[in-house]
Amino acid sequence: MISRRAFLHSAGQAALLGAGAPRLAAAVLTGAAAVTPRFDEVPAAASGITWIHDNARSAARFLPESLGPGCAFLDYDNDGWMDIYLVNSGPSDFYTPATPVRNALYRNNRDGTFTDVTAKAGVSGGSFGMGVAVGDYNNDGYPDLFVTAYGRAILYRNNGDGTFTDVTEKSGLATRGWTTSAVWFDYDNNGLLDLFVCSYVEYDLSRGGLACADRDKKDGRLIYHYCVPHVFKPTASMLWRNNGDGTFSRVRDGLFDRALGKALGAVATDVNNDGFLDLFVASDTAQNFLFLNLGPKGWQENSLKAGVAFGATGNPRSGMGVDAADFNGDGFEDLLVANIDHEMYSLYENHKGYFFTDAAPDHGLAQATRLLSGWGAKFLDVDNDGRPDLLLANGHPDDVIALRAPEVHYTQPLLLFQHDGRRLRNVSAQAGAVFAKTFAARGLAAGDFDNDGRVDALVGCNGGAPLLLRNTTPKINHWAGLTLQGRSCNRDAIGSRLTWSAGGVKRSRLRNGGGSYLSSHDPREVLGLGRATAIDWLEITWPLPSGRTERLRNVPIDRYVTIVEGKGLQ
Repeated sequence: MISRRAFLHSAGQAALLGAGAPRLAAAVLTGAAAVTPRFDEVPAAASGITWIHDNARSAARFLPESLGPGCAFLDYDNDGWMDIYLVNSGPSDFYTPATPVRNALYRNNRDGTFTDVTAKAGVSGGSFGMGVAVGDYNNDGYPDLFVTAYGRAILYRNNGDGTFTDVTEKSGLATRGWTTSAVWFDYDNNGLLDLFVCSYVEYDLSRGGLACADRDKKDGRLIYHYCVPHVFKPTASMLWRNNGDGTFSRVRDGLFDRALGKALGAVATDVNNDGFLDLFVASDTAQNFLFLNLGPKGWQENSLKAGVAFGATGNPRSGMGVDAADFNGDGFEDLLVANIDHEMYSLYENHKGYFFTDAAPDHGLAQATRLLSGWGAKFLDVDNDGRPDLLLANGHPDDVIALRAPEVHYTQPLLLFQHDGRRLRNVSAQAGAVFAKTFAARGLAAGDFDNDGRVDALVGCNGGAPLLLRNTTPKINHWAGLTLQGRSCNRDAIGSRLTWSAGGVKRSRLRNGGGSYLSSHDPREVLGLGRATAIDWLEITWPLPSGRTERLRNVPIDRYVTIVEGKGLQ
């Protein structure tokens, strides 16, 4: 087995030369033009999205007020256009809304506007909502919704006629407590989507003592603020196995019950390329977890050995948003964790599944986030050059933080890092006027709502209107949009490996589950081709139980197509 020192030396040499140097050189030779990415804010008057998040803010500042909301892109009616789902707060043991508070489902009108169809669809929620995970758990071709909450979580089954049914109790997923992010993925490779649900902290008003305050230095009055989570007890997150009959069973192998944390973000990805999707879970003021999926042998928690459990000092950080992508092109999935201010975010470089090292300082990510608090985080190819860029949604959880830390602001700017072929580069200042504004941003979803091949974004803002961002990057590069449809594997094809060549440049991507914070993304894959005007070939390795690899040629570009497992282009 290779030694850690030898591996680090090898990795260091690769970093000096530039990871994937031969491919990057080829990209230059084929004319993959550099272009400055850009996002423009779509105002509510233009989009028709008038919904506003109610964070239930009170003078006592109960902690659940500060964490939401999540959001999602999904095609609930299967018309080929991304619709939008937004999660709101609601009745709880500390909040009784004066007027009804509801989640919102907006149907895409295909002209840049949206129509509120929440009432007809029957997905208004009813508890103090947090986030949403979208997945076709019954393989009927229609995306279903799992809405997490402080209180009762909800499973909405898509009926295929524009409506949903609350099947929470019938499914066995009647979870309470405080759930945050959730991830649909097929952990046992039987062709059915299972569900991982992040659980936050023990928080029960009946026990009292949930308010935190400081004395004003001038007049001695109490100033309430949101409690730092380390004062609360951790909880166990939950893995639910899909029984294939519309019900779920909680996995009770002992590991997940013993792994007590304060989970906020999670992503399902294959860190060691063994064909089984693993779980990386970010924890707030507690240890992060890396659950390795050993297939028939069960699970193994590997965060300490892998070097992703704690910060560089050995102390837990405030992990919130997460994502995974092979940002350096070496064939292994790297991990991103967004933390709170003064902790800096982490970009964990994967060393062939053995361990990780934090490369955030090498890319300017650590320096740019020193005074920021990160929630939504998503790798996406903003400029369609085939390389993963990074979008971050930031905002401090406490609206009175400036009283204790004047250098830290409650509302904070979005950040955009562009992959220039060698490193991630902060281009926020050049990426549009919206990056000069500040927000109490939380959830972040990525999706192409106008079907132009440029991936857009949706940001949930605490106590405010959502932020819809249209990607207006100049159309210099080409792209191919894919809707993957599994047959023997899960219909959403989560866990698929995509490898493609365009203009002689080979790229690869794993279709992960979940990622970001409280949010769910456009299920389609947009492959950036750079300046190439054709795809040389595309290979899809479908997840087990299929496991087959199919090579396709003559894949159309600059539009969306459907590829069905075993049947090719449709």
